[in-house]
Formats: sequence, structure tokens, C-alpha cells
Amino acid sequence: MKRSTQLRFLRMEGFEEHLELHRLDCLASHGDLTNYELARLLLTETPPAEIKPAPLVRGQDLIAQGYTPGPLFKQILQAVEDAQLEGSLHSREDALRLVAEQFPKTSS
Repeated sequence: MKRSTQLRFLRMEGFEEHLELHRLDCLASHGDLTNYELARLLLTETPPAEIKPAPLVRGQDLIAQGYTPGPLFKQILQAVEDAQLEGSLHSREDALRLVAEQFPKTSS
């Protein structure tokens, strides 16, 4: 599982309850708590700012770069957040560079 996917799971509403249900299910069915323990470890060792970091870019930044608001914004912002959660982006400048490279503006 990609790191970005793991971190999105950790910040899901009710994740603690889901994790407890998973633990109980494991105990009742096969007794193997390996996945539960890995998830619990990830949750306890990952700082909240890493689980849900402040966005490097927002819609207004995309508009300032010449992008037209629309459905593509969600795709762009998710790609930026994925890269940020994966640890490959650390600054607004890096994020804007990624946007320009992966989502070139088309002339209308």
C-alpha cells in the first residue's frame, strides 16, 4: 500500500473504531493481530502533521498559475497531496513545478 493511501486511512473519520473492530474480528476468527499491530504502530508513531499536512497549493494557487477552475482541480490537488504524503514534495515551489509538469495548460 502506498504511503499516501496509508495516511489517508489513518485520518478517516472513525478510524480508531474501525481498527478496534478489525482487532476483534481477528481475535474471533484466526487470532493473528499482525495487520492490526502494524496499523496501530503506524497510527501511534506518525505525527498528526504528517497524517494531514497543510496543503502546499490550493485552488487559488492554480488560478494564479492560469488554470481554469473545474473538475481537473480535484485531480491536480490530489496528485500534489499524494506526492506530499509520499515525501517527494516539501515546498510550494516543488508542488507548482509538479503541477506544471504533470498538468500542462492547454491553449483554448
